[in-house]
Amino acid sequence: MSEKSQISALKEATTHYCPGCGHGILHRLVAQVIDELNLREKTVGIAPVGCAVIAYDYWHFDCSEAAHGRALAVATAIKRCRPQLVVFTYQGDGDLASIGLAETMHAANRGEHLTCVFVNNACYGMTGGQMAPTTLVGQKTATTPWGRNPSNGDGWPLKVSEILATLEGVAYAARTTITNPQNVLKTKKCIKKAFTNQIEKKGFSIVEVLSPCPTVWQKEPPQAMKWIEEEMTKVFPLGIIKDR
Repeated sequence: MSEKSQISALKEATTHYCPGCGHGILHRLVAQVIDELNLREKTVGIAPVGCAVIAYDYWHFDCSEAAHGRALAVATAIKRCRPQLVVFTYQGDGDLASIGLAETMHAANRGEHLTCVFVNNACYGMTGGQMAPTTLVGQKTATTPWGRNPSNGDGWPLKVSEILATLEGVAYAARTTITNPQNVLKTKKCIKKAFTNQIEKKGFSIVEVLSPCPTVWQKEPPQAMKWIEEEMTKVFPLGIIKDR
């Protein structure tokens, strides 16, 4: 049996993502973890408003939509009504760290037994490439054409994982990337840990993944990966931030 045929949580589908986008890799990693933990029949994923809004087209398990930023509120409701299920959100930086920041903070602070996969590409990818909470200082976007400048009132990149790690309800916070095979394997390990924590009822777990957006960044895919390693990781250092 081929490796692909063994991944029952991953559908065979033609991708709608841009060339070089990180979502395809992450969709596969999530599916692999769910299959390895034998969770497919009791998993519910919450798709965000963003480029991954139709993530359910790639996953062969139950999924739900949520209004922009409200994924963790919807996840909380499902988990409390059906605590035997494994519930996770898959969210971008605009969805999780901007319009959904209140939902993120309070779900984490309550210690909800949830898993959050946070895809940080430092921009609003779907809506035209505007500045996001995680946009780097100096990074050019549709709304910061001369680069993000704190002196102009643009603020600084929001380090969500470090903020959440200070909360008592958070059991696990990690930041990874997918720039090379070694980092892909580390990311999978962290996602698996976050799902295992939920099964063991340890509290809230978040895995932040630095992911490329070559289209908005106006870079070729190899250059986008290089930019993550050389620039993004300076602001968002990789590693386990909290493991209770």
